[in-house]
Order: sequence, then C-alpha cells, then structure tokens
Amino acid sequence: MTYSIIGSGAIGSALALHFAKAGVTVRVANTRGVSSLQPLADQLGSSIVPSEMADALKADVVILALPFTAIKDVLSQEKHWAGRVVVDATNAIDFSNFTPMDLGGKPSTLIVAEHAPGATVVKAFNHIGANIFKRDADDGRGYGKRTLFLSGDNKQANDIVAQLMTKMGFAPIDLGSLSTGGLLQQFGGPLTMHSLVSQELDMTNKSGPDIVEH
Repeated sequence: MTYSIIGSGAIGSALALHFAKAGVTVRVANTRGVSSLQPLADQLGSSIVPSEMADALKADVVILALPFTAIKDVLSQEKHWAGRVVVDATNAIDFSNFTPMDLGGKPSTLIVAEHAPGATVVKAFNHIGANIFKRDADDGRGYGKRTLFLSGDNKQANDIVAQLMTKMGFAPIDLGSLSTGGLLQQFGGPLTMHSLVSQELDMTNKSGPDIVEH
C-alpha cells in the first residue's frame, strides 16, 4: 500500500515525522514544488519522498493536510479516485474570527468527498493541535498512548487508517459514520482540541488501573 501527504505545513510536517518514526515510506507534495520539500526529507530521512503533486495524488491512501479552502483546486488535478482512500485532516475554519465555517450543519468531510468522486473518505488527524501531534505517540510520561479519532462511512477504509495510526504508536478510536463521528471531531465539534491518553489496564492491580494526576 502506498501513502502520500498533501501539504507540508504544521500538520503535514507532523504527519511526516510520525511516518518516519514508524519507518513507513510516504510521498509528500505541496503547492510550492519538490525542491521546497528537500529540507524536510533531509531532516526526517529516507521514508520521506518529496514528490510532484500529480504523483502524490495517485497513492492508495492520500492524506490531505491542506487549508480547507485549497481542497477543491488540489483534488481536481486527479480524475481517477475509485478504490482509493482519501484522509481528510483539514479543518473548515473562518480565519477572520477563528470560528467554524458555516456549512449548514453538513460534515466538512462530505464536502471534501464531493471533490474526490469514487474515493472512500475518512476524517482523521485533525482534532489536536500540531504542537501536540508532533510529540511522541506515547504521551511522554510513560503511562499510555495518545488517542486519535477517526470517522468514516466505510469500515474497511476506517480500518486502514486505524492500522496506520497503530503503526505510528497511537491509540485509534473509531467514532463511526461521518454524519455522527465526523461532526464530533471536525473543528467546532465537542471533541476538537481534546488530547486524550489511552491507558493500559494493569491486571496485576486488583483494585483497577492506577490513577495518575497531571
């Protein structure tokens, strides 16, 4: 299976970091061209492959780490989406006042899907800030894994994204369909910017898991 990240800003670079840590090869493209991506590849290693946009858009799993308003122009460059997974890591933000865009109650990912006809679209990698996402998947305190939410209308596609998150060391939580889970995790939803930690149950402790104050 091939992967690509479209976008090399804060979230795109954080994603690239976790691909590199997991040793998973990923094509990375942006609107500025291949040469602008070489410093990122030099920093993170051979797992990061600077690519032309046209090549990156042909991956089996395409992760969108772009401004929401750029999605239409970028996705229109590829015409054949059938059988592939598009991961929507964008947030529909009105930057004039930093509030959610008025989408009429529609999940933002369904709007993304309209621009990639035939693709299976999953919402993921969007609900925590890039500064948090750049940290180790293990939350750094040694007692659990950082959780990442995902949602989508196709279980097989959701599983593909969940498996990728697991390879990166995160604890994925599938929120179900876009009409429910997508609205929960998109910008302005109740799960936006919640950074949670999944703790493993210590079965040697009969009284239950340790409670760690933080």
